[in-house]
Amino acid sequence: MTYRTGLGTDVHPLVAGRSLVLGGYSVPFEMGLDGHSDGDVLVHAVIDALLGAAALGDIGAHFPSSDPGNARISSIVLLKRTVEKVRDAGWRATFVDATIVAQRPTLAPHIGRIRAGLVAGLSLDETQVNVKATTTDGLGFTGRGEGIAALAVATLESAGA
Repeated sequence: MTYRTGLGTDVHPLVAGRSLVLGGYSVPFEMGLDGHSDGDVLVHAVIDALLGAAALGDIGAHFPSSDPGNARISSIVLLKRTVEKVRDAGWRATFVDATIVAQRPTLAPHIGRIRAGLVAGLSLDETQVNVKATTTDGLGFTGRGEGIAALAVATLESAGA
């Protein structure tokens, strides 16, 4: 059995007039994440982790912001397409662990719904997906409430295993 691990990260600025989407779930908040798609930093980090583990490049290579078809698209749709690309390359995800870095809003009450969105997008069991949230104790751009970051690690196994 062959295993690979990939790391993904993403950052988007917080802006007025957008929904805050994390894991495909709209978190109640007065600002949202700017981006060509829905700006879902969590899903974007997971996509990069999956693509990295499968040695398929990065999110920008597969879903460029220059493509008008990706404008305002749900990142969960992009995640499902990524799962297909990874499968076509002979791999399947066995575990994803992700961390959201945000000072505001408080995400603890929403983690279950955020995780459920990732579980559905990945077509995995909830025991195969973990989502956490942390702050930077007021430090840096996330601490000042200027943006949100996310990091993800994905473990893949060869589909022939």
